[in-house]
Amino acid sequence: MQHTPEFCCPCGGFLGWKQIRLGGKSLSRSYSDLRALGNMSSRGWAWETTPTTATPTSLTPKAKEQRPEPGSSFLEKVPPEILDQIISHLALDVPPNGYTPRNVDLIACLLTSRTLHAATLSVLYRNMTFPHSIIFSKALNHMSQYPALGTLVRRLDFSHFTSVGLGRTKQMNSVIQNLTSKTLLEFLDLLPNLKECLLQEHLEGDLGMEVIAKLFTGLPNLSAIDFCGSSSSAFSGLFQQALTSGPGLPVTLPNLRRISLHECSGIPPSSFEILLPRLVNLTHLDVTHTQISEDALFAIPETARITHLSLSRCIRLRGPRVVEFLSTHPAVCNSLVFLNVLTDASRYRLLEEEDVHTLLPKLPTTLRSLNLGGAKITSAHTETLIPLTKHLEELGLSSADLSAQDLNRFFAPPRPVGETASRSEMAPWAPSTLCYLDLNKVPGLSVGIVFNTNVCLLLSKQSYPLQVIEFSDKLITPLREKPKNTKTSPDWTVRELGRRGWYVRDPASLPNAPIDDGSRSWKMGARWWGMRKIPVAIGDVGGLYGHYMFKR
Repeated sequence: MQHTPEFCCPCGGFLGWKQIRLGGKSLSRSYSDLRALGNMSSRGWAWETTPTTATPTSLTPKAKEQRPEPGSSFLEKVPPEILDQIISHLALDVPPNGYTPRNVDLIACLLTSRTLHAATLSVLYRNMTFPHSIIFSKALNHMSQYPALGTLVRRLDFSHFTSVGLGRTKQMNSVIQNLTSKTLLEFLDLLPNLKECLLQEHLEGDLGMEVIAKLFTGLPNLSAIDFCGSSSSAFSGLFQQALTSGPGLPVTLPNLRRISLHECSGIPPSSFEILLPRLVNLTHLDVTHTQISEDALFAIPETARITHLSLSRCIRLRGPRVVEFLSTHPAVCNSLVFLNVLTDASRYRLLEEEDVHTLLPKLPTTLRSLNLGGAKITSAHTETLIPLTKHLEELGLSSADLSAQDLNRFFAPPRPVGETASRSEMAPWAPSTLCYLDLNKVPGLSVGIVFNTNVCLLLSKQSYPLQVIEFSDKLITPLREKPKNTKTSPDWTVRELGRRGWYVRDPASLPNAPIDDGSRSWKMGARWWGMRKIPVAIGDVGGLYGHYMFKR
C-alpha cells in the first residue's frame, strides 16, 4: 500500500478549482474554501512556508464589497462627447472577413450599463459596413422593427460588398433576394440623417432609378456618394433617367460636396452637364475614365472649392482646355491639393509639351499630390518642375523623357555657374519634400543607372524624404530577383500589389529620421503612396476601393 501524497497536482482532465468536493455533496466555490480544507491537515498548504490555522467559515467576517451606485462609476461620469470618442476606437471600419463575428467589443459595451449602452448605440450604428447580403438583410429587418436606430446612421458602406461566397451560385443569390433595388430603397427610407453612401460595381444591378433619385433628392443631409466602377449600360441608362425624369434635380445641391464616378465609363456626357452645375459646394470630384465633356467641366459653379480632382483617362477632354480650366477657373485655381491627369501615352495623350509648359507655373502651392503621367514631359520642363518639388509629396512622371541628371536636380542644389560665382551668391537651397515618385516607363532609367549613386541620386540618402519609387516591370523584375544581401541597395526593398510595383526605402537605414507611417490628412485614411482613386469618406481603405486605388 502506498501512502497518500501530501501534495497533489491537477491532471489533464481537471475541471477547475471550483469543482473539488469538500465533503458530502458540496463543491468548492473559492480559493478560501480550498485553503480551509487544506488547513484541516497537519501541514496545511504544501507550498506555504507558514501554515495557518483553520478558521470556521461561519466565524470569518466577510468584508462588504463596495460597489458604486448605477451610473456613478468614473467611466460613466465622463462627458458624452469624450465617451463617444473613446468608444469609437473599438469600432472596425474594415471587417475581418464576411462571416466571422465583428465589433465584439462594442457588443460587450452594450451590455455593461445603461450609460454605456446609450453611448455605444450611436457608435455601433454610425458607420454600417455590409460585406454580403445576409448582414444587410438582418440589419433591414432589425431597423424596420426599431426605426429610431435609423436616425443614428451616418455612413452606408458597401465598398467590401460581394455576392460571391456562402456556397451559393449567382442564380441562388438572385432567388434569395436579400439585397435588391426594392430592399435597398426601403433601407434608405429608414436613414433620414445619412451623410455618406459608398457604393460600387457589385451593386450596380441593384441600383434602380428610384434608388439613384433617392440619393440625389431624398436625403437632404447626404454629402458624399461613390458609384465606383458602375459602368454597365443598364446602370448608365438608369442614372441618366434618374436625373431627367419627373421633377428632376433641384436647382442646387448644396450639401453634396464629394462625388466619385470613378470608372463609370458608360454615363453619357449630358449627365455630367446636368449634375455638375448644381454642385455649388463641391470639394471632391473623381471622374476617372468617364465621358465628361469640357462644357460640363466649365459648368462647375464658381462657388465650389475643389481640393481633390481626378481627370485621368477622360478621352473627351483636350489639353489646352484642361489647362485653361485648371489655371483660370475659381473652383480649382487656388484650392487644389490632389490632382490626377494620368493617361496612357500609348493610347491617348492629354497634355502635349506646350500644354505642360503653360500649366506647371500656374499650379497652386496648395498641391500635395500631382500625377502628370503620360504627359509629354522633357528635360526642358525640369526648371518648372523643381519649384513644385518644394511642396509636393507625390509626383507622377510616368513615360516622361527625363534623364537621371534631370531627376538629380530635384534633390541636389545647383552648381555655381562660372568661375567667379560662389555658393553664397546663389539663392538659398530648399530641400525636396517628395515622398513618392512615379517613374513608370521612363526610358532614361535602367538598373545600372539607378544603382549607380554617382550618376543617380534616387537611392541615396540625399533624396530623403523620398520613401517610395514606382517602377515598371522592366525594372521591378530584376530588382525582385536580386538577393537580399546585395551590396548595391541594402536599404531598399521591392513591394508589389496587383499590376503595380514599388521600390521602398527601409526606415532602419535612417535611424535618426522621424518615423513616417504615410498617413496624411489629404489621403483621408489611406496610408500608402500613389493612390489613383479619390476617397470621399475618411476611413480605412479596403475592398474594391483599395483595388482601384492601389492595384490598377
